[in-house]
Amino acid sequence: MALSIGIVGLPNVGKSTLFNALTKAQNAEAANYPFCTIEPNKATVPVPDARLAKLSELVKPQRVQHATVDFIDIAGLVRGASKGEGLGNQFLANIRECAAILEVVRCFDDENITHVDGAINPLRDIETIETELLIADMQSLEKRLERARKSAKSDKTAAALAGELEELLAHLDKGLPAKTYAGKTSDALAQTMRDLGLLTAKKIIYCANVDEANLADPDKLAHVQALKKLAAERGADTVVVCAKIEEELQGLSDAEQMEILDSYNVTESSLVRVIHTGFHTLGLICYFTAGVKEVRAWTIPLGAKAPEAAGVIHTDFERGFIRAEVIAYDEYVRLGSEAAARTAGQLRVEGKEYVVNDGDVVHFLFNV
Repeated sequence: MALSIGIVGLPNVGKSTLFNALTKAQNAEAANYPFCTIEPNKATVPVPDARLAKLSELVKPQRVQHATVDFIDIAGLVRGASKGEGLGNQFLANIRECAAILEVVRCFDDENITHVDGAINPLRDIETIETELLIADMQSLEKRLERARKSAKSDKTAAALAGELEELLAHLDKGLPAKTYAGKTSDALAQTMRDLGLLTAKKIIYCANVDEANLADPDKLAHVQALKKLAAERGADTVVVCAKIEEELQGLSDAEQMEILDSYNVTESSLVRVIHTGFHTLGLICYFTAGVKEVRAWTIPLGAKAPEAAGVIHTDFERGFIRAEVIAYDEYVRLGSEAAARTAGQLRVEGKEYVVNDGDVVHFLFNV
């Protein structure tokens, strides 16, 4: 399964610059004017994982396959996007395809970079973005409600759905997102919400874009403090980046990148944290398969049992699941090979109820 994240925000907050850095490609034009991004830019980015590299050193496979994240960079959002202002309709349509939304807000002042609202205020920017998402969801639900009402006279299921849609609309009308709705949710309503791709039902990651001077200690910034407080209140994750620096790092060797990061007293690229934060937000983990042909990371939901994890490789693996042979990552590395782990009794045979752990090295046996 692929993790998809939509990068959104107002114009000139650093979305496209961040996208350029994330994808290691300069294919999202970053310019000092609104709507420099017109078509959504999409790219598949490998998930950095030192464990995968270590397994590759031991196994020496023909190829290595990382888990991936799909990033989508979308045109800047403005007030009235839900009504078609700016490039809003296109923006909202593409966001519906994403599993999570990365809301990028600017947390630095620069007189050479204009702000669409004239001044830096991350919380106001978030309110603008999320109000537009809310209004768009209400419009989608109203259209679906109209259809349900037309069918209600002859269809009891449609009549029941219409009542639930009315309750959900009332919830949104209070300014509350779909993800906080606690009313009755039938299978029909749940399916409708999935079909509509409700924007306010998606997981949110708040991203503070800071300047070079504050990268080493961003928490001293009032804007960052306010953003983290808001995120904590909403149970959301926050990540701090300096998109400008991250973009400049791309194309350099690992040693050169670390030298630059060290000069800012930073030990890890913030882009690595963006990707890992996305995994945490959506409750995803990775397990590994390791053989001479391929060492590969596979993305699964936290808590997935062995057959479900096998199904990520191929549906036949899940349907015909027999058992899983599992070695904990630490034991695999300590012992140096699958054969050594088997000899040492560290290879476990697990059945259908086994919950796969992050980092497990797994071999599935199946029969179809």
